[in-house]
Amino acid sequence: MYISITKQHLDKTFSRSASDFVDYLQKENQGKEPEVQEHFFDQENDRIPPEQVTKEIDGNTAKLKKTEPKFYSLTINPSQRELKAINNDPELLRRYVREAMRDYAASFHRDRPVTVDDIKYFAKIEHGRTFKGFDREVKENRPYRAQIVKLENDIRKIERGELQGDIRRTEKRIAELYAQIPHKIHGEAIVQGMKKPGFQTHVHIIVSRKDVTNRYSLSPGSKYMESESKLNGRLVKRGFNRNLFYERAEKTFDTMFDHKRNFVETYGARKTYLKNPHKYFARLLDLPTSERSAAFKILGKAGVKMPIVSIPTSKVQVALKTIKKFKRAMDVARSSGSIGI
Repeated sequence: MYISITKQHLDKTFSRSASDFVDYLQKENQGKEPEVQEHFFDQENDRIPPEQVTKEIDGNTAKLKKTEPKFYSLTINPSQRELKAINNDPELLRRYVREAMRDYAASFHRDRPVTVDDIKYFAKIEHGRTFKGFDREVKENRPYRAQIVKLENDIRKIERGELQGDIRRTEKRIAELYAQIPHKIHGEAIVQGMKKPGFQTHVHIIVSRKDVTNRYSLSPGSKYMESESKLNGRLVKRGFNRNLFYERAEKTFDTMFDHKRNFVETYGARKTYLKNPHKYFARLLDLPTSERSAAFKILGKAGVKMPIVSIPTSKVQVALKTIKKFKRAMDVARSSGSIGI
C-alpha cells in the first residue's frame, strides 16, 4: 500500500477553485455510459455529482490566504497483491477508503479528538494507469527506441536520395533492435502513454483544508506535522502524524481482508530502507526461508534485480558490495514508481 499526500499544487499561490482537479478526476468517465462510470463518494454517499464536489470544496475555505492550499490530495495505491486480496472489487475498496479516512482523521492532534465526521472529503476510484517517462520499463526501452527511430529516418533519407545505404540491411538491423527491446506487452514495446497491465485500481481523494464547520484548519502538510506546544499552561500535541496514519491505514487493510503482508510490503520496511539500506537488507536476509523467498519474488516483480539471494545470514557483515548493488536496484525501481517507497 502506497499512500501519498500532496497539497493543491506546488506554486506560490493557489487557485480559488477545485474545478480543474475535479475535472481531471473525471477523465476515465469520458465516453462511458452512466451505469459504468465511477462516481465521487464520501463517508455516507456513493454517487456525488462532480459539480457538488467543486461547490463544497470551494465553499469551505473561510479565512484561507492566497498563499495557503484550499485542499489536499490523497492517493491510495494498493499493490497488485492487495487488489488481488479483494478481487479488485470497487465496493470493497470503497469500504476500505471509508475506514482509512477514519484513520486519517484520528491522526490529527487538536484540543479534542478529531473524527471522520470532522473531515470534508470526496473520493473517486480509477482503474487504469499508463506508463510514464520515468518508469523503469520506458527508460530501459528508450535507447533501443532511439536507435530504431534514427534508422527509420535513415531509410526515408535513402529513399529520397539524401543518404547512401542499404535499405534491406537497415530494416534487418531495425528488426534485430526491436527483438532486443527488454520490455514488451503482448509483443509490443512499452512506451510512454501505454496502459499498464494487471490490476491498476487506485483512489484519488480530495480533502478540504478546513473542517466541515469551515472554522478549523486540518492540514496534513509537512509544515503542520505532529509537534508539542503550550495551551493554557500545559503541553499538548498539535498537527498531523503521517507515520501514524500510514501505519494505521496499512493495518486496517490487513485486518479487514485478512491480508498477510510480507516484510517488504510494510510501511516500516520502506522507512528502514530510506534511512538505513544496510539494516533493511540485513533484516530481509534474516527472514524465515519462506517469507524471504516471497519477499524476493515481490521485489523481482517490482523490477528489483537481486544481485545475490543465497548469501547466508551469518555473512551479512561481509556483503557490503551486494548491499550497494541491491540499493542501486531498489533506487531504480523506486524512481520509476514500481514499488511503494
